[in-house]
Amino acid sequence: MSKLTPLKIKGSSIFESPVYSDERGYFSEWFKASLVSELLGKEFGIAQANLSKSRKGVVRGIHFSSAPLGQSKWITCAAGALLDVVVDIRPDSPTFKLWDAHELRAGDGRSIFIAEGLGHAFLALEDETVISYLLSTPYSPSYEHAINPLDPEIGIAWPSIELSLSEKDASALSLKEFLNFS
Repeated sequence: MSKLTPLKIKGSSIFESPVYSDERGYFSEWFKASLVSELLGKEFGIAQANLSKSRKGVVRGIHFSSAPLGQSKWITCAAGALLDVVVDIRPDSPTFKLWDAHELRAGDGRSIFIAEGLGHAFLALEDETVISYLLSTPYSPSYEHAINPLDPEIGIAWPSIELSLSEKDASALSLKEFLNFS
């Protein structure tokens, strides 16, 4: 039986679906529109689907969109393992600046839902980690933003492995700087 469990940051949930395994491998329904809409209590329309492959230690994020309709995400791990992080970047939220991290592994039957207005980051825990995510609105460069994933004020407790960030993420503003400039 599939279930959706709210996480500590309002607007984020973890979805668990059955995984059927045998000597050939496994099968799992990681997204089913009618079930997801029923569990969320609202429709999750898919406007774009992305895949990202990373080596161990790669951090991507904290990314978010300011698109007029917002952008929610449905995330799963297709290969390897990752630490998926939701960050509340909404100044009017009671959980503002809090983060919540959950490990996702290929074949574990788990996905994470992240509502509009929340930040998202992840760390590849293994080489050849593949993350698949569905977006409710398409990527639009003029609405895309990044917060430095090492921002000490947010204080994400990344595992003790060598981290690798893109130049864009490493030079991204802190949350405080971003809010002061926006």
